Amino acid sequence: MTTYYIGADVHSNSTELAIERNQKIVQRYKLPTSIAALSNVLDSLKGQKHLAIEEGPMAGWLYRNLGKKVDKLIICDPRRNKLIDSDGDKDDKIDAAKLACLLRGNFLRPVYHSDDESRAELKHWVSLYHDRVRDAVRNINKIRSRCRMHGISIPRMVVRRARVRDNWLSKTSNQTLAAQLNMLWLGYDSTSQQVRITRRQLSKLSSRYKIIKSWSELPGVGLIRATTLFAYLDTPWRFKKKNKLWKYGVLRSPRRGLRRRPSENNKRHRQ
Repeated sequence: MTTYYIGADVHSNSTELAIERNQKIVQRYKLPTSIAALSNVLDSLKGQKHLAIEEGPMAGWLYRNLGKKVDKLIICDPRRNKLIDSDGDKDDKIDAAKLACLLRGNFLRPVYHSDDESRAELKHWVSLYHDRVRDAVRNINKIRSRCRMHGISIPRMVVRRARVRDNWLSKTSNQTLAAQLNMLWLGYDSTSQQVRITRRQLSKLSSRYKIIKSWSELPGVGLIRATTLFAYLDTPWRFKKKNKLWKYGVLRSPRRGLRRRPSENNKRHRQ
């Protein structure tokens, strides 16, 4: 049976396909990046089809929609594809052809993606929640920094509560600073509202999974940490060894234990 090795260089508007058979590029396509267009090409090939796509923003979407169209689909880590990064010229056609060559030689390292659409949706909401939280913290830091430029220390209650904020601003003699702070607070109020919306959505989606509820009841975990762990870990069975799981979770192996900070008595004893 004929085996086709297909390299796909994916961009937001178009995708370059290079199809290799018997160590030769037999066909090339430049298609719009849509499931229908890519499926038409894959369906036209008679034989085994192995497809390689580099990890990127659309990789999960392509993985879930094209997985059943081919015999093997690999989402690979582009940072490890040295043949593409540092060997000769680069353009979309060349990259697609080299990707097909690496696929045939089994030189690609796959990146894990889930087939479960609902879990992918949960992961996207988790990512959005943390992004909005970071943005809210960034806005708070800008407000505090603007106040420090004028030698003013702003209380925490003023930052977070609109009623206290208005009263505090009315007592500020520097009207230029007050106008700047009002503008910055528009950004903070918007992001803090987005944080509340995404948190409600996380609470709704996480209720589908009993394990998240069990984890969130553990001391020091809570809903956000439990949902984040569940969304990004997905399944521990994708790790070949336990130490890889600990490394992925930024944890130390249980056999080694946690590295403790030496106490003052131990320092004196060593001295």
